[in-house]
Amino acid sequence: MDRITQDQRSLNMAAVRSYNTKPELAVRSALHAMGLRFRLHQRSLPGSPDIVLKRHSTVIFVNGCFWHGHRCPKGRPPASRPEFWLPKLERNRERDRNAISELRKLGWRVVTVWECQTVDAGNLTQLLSRHLAR
Repeated sequence: MDRITQDQRSLNMAAVRSYNTKPELAVRSALHAMGLRFRLHQRSLPGSPDIVLKRHSTVIFVNGCFWHGHRCPKGRPPASRPEFWLPKLERNRERDRNAISELRKLGWRVVTVWECQTVDAGNLTQLLSRHLAR
């Protein structure tokens, strides 16, 4: 049983942003600090990557742990209404796999940064440097 009304839940879910999220802004800030420039939300590419580094032939997806099923404490599915949530979250993961596959076929390197990896700016910079140095 949900603790809030259906109308309140609808308002809460409508407030969830799909871009310009805190994790995405953290990644963008780290990339700028590294002297890199990029494009955002390139709709012409499969999956509309959050960040496109054309010069490096690299795209970056900044995924929310919950919405994309990361295996961390934030990525656990809710206990209520599993018949709704489990298929929904699995569809998100399937869509991610398809987009990554298509991008790789087109010659792009794909980097996925998880929400939980953006908490520590130093670790985030190391993660991005490691992926972009290849």
